[in-house]
Formats: sequence, structure tokens, C-alpha cells
Amino acid sequence: MSSYLWRKYADYVYSKWEKTILWDMIDPYRRPKSFTPLVTIYIFAFYTGIIGSAITEQLYKEKYWEDHPGQTVPLMKPKFYGGPWKIMRGEVPSPAPNQQ
Repeated sequence: MSSYLWRKYADYVYSKWEKTILWDMIDPYRRPKSFTPLVTIYIFAFYTGIIGSAITEQLYKEKYWEDHPGQTVPLMKPKFYGGPWKIMRGEVPSPAPNQQ
């Protein structure tokens, strides 16, 4: 039984080696892989994020208007940004005149 298994394993390894040699010979003549699927996924992800943020902001405005009818909606704080976010009286401060 063990000799049968060794023979089967040797046949498998040998045929695997033959396949590798064949594909190594053909490989230089293959067409290069296309970047189209990757670019498509990146474009789709970008526009999904844009649409998602627009929907989120619109829902935020509608909720604010339900609670405070007729008032201007303050800026929405970013959800996924943990850095400094400075707001003065509901407005983002403009740069000082000497910094322009």
C-alpha cells in the first residue's frame, strides 16, 4: 500500500513539474493583466462615498429642520475625522488677513 501511495505522489509531483515547465515557457507571450477591473472598483467606491456623504448630510439637515424650523443649519461635524475641528459661532473661521 505504501509503494502505491509513493508512486501516486511521484506521478502527481512529476506531472505538476511538467505543467510548471509548460506554463513557464508560455508565460512571456501572455497578454498583460488589465487594470480595468481595479480602476472600475476604485471609481465605483469613490462615487459611492460621494453619494453616501450627500445623503448623510441631507438627512442631517432634515432632522435639524424638524427640530428647529426656519433656522440655518450649522455645519455638520465629520464622522470619520478625529482631528481638530474648530467652529466659531457656527461658522468655520476664516484665515487672518495677514495669512492670505
